[in-house]
Amino acid sequence: MRYLIVPGIITAFSLAVIWAAFQLELSPAMIVGDSMQPRVFPIFLMVINLVLVACLTVQLRAAPTEKVPLEGIKTWGSIGLFVVFYVLTVHVDMLVAIAVVVFAMCLLWGERRLYVAGVTALATPGVIFILFDTLLRVRFPRGLLTNWYYG
Repeated sequence: MRYLIVPGIITAFSLAVIWAAFQLELSPAMIVGDSMQPRVFPIFLMVINLVLVACLTVQLRAAPTEKVPLEGIKTWGSIGLFVVFYVLTVHVDMLVAIAVVVFAMCLLWGERRLYVAGVTALATPGVIFILFDTLLRVRFPRGLLTNWYYG
């Protein structure tokens, strides 16, 4: 039964987020138009999360895990990069933060080719911006690049 602790915590978190999302009021049609309501995206992510938790539970039941040694520089460096991401998002721009953190994350996790890390760092925020702004019609918070784009 020990293998159910982590999936149980993740399941409780996912259900709490779904419950909180259902507490959001529906936005008027004149504001959202034909795009998604604000509650749809977190509910969608948490349903995917619950499906993955079910897969994790099956895997843990089939083959329990061994004791894991303490994490190294990659894990702590990644945690530090999330702090950098937050600071850059708040003070500069979310798209710039994504590019910087993806580039640094590539190098931290062992990518030696700078051009691959650079292309990944530039393509990721570009694809995210096109997906959210064009297809999903979700506007990004104002920042250095988004102020220039939105006018």
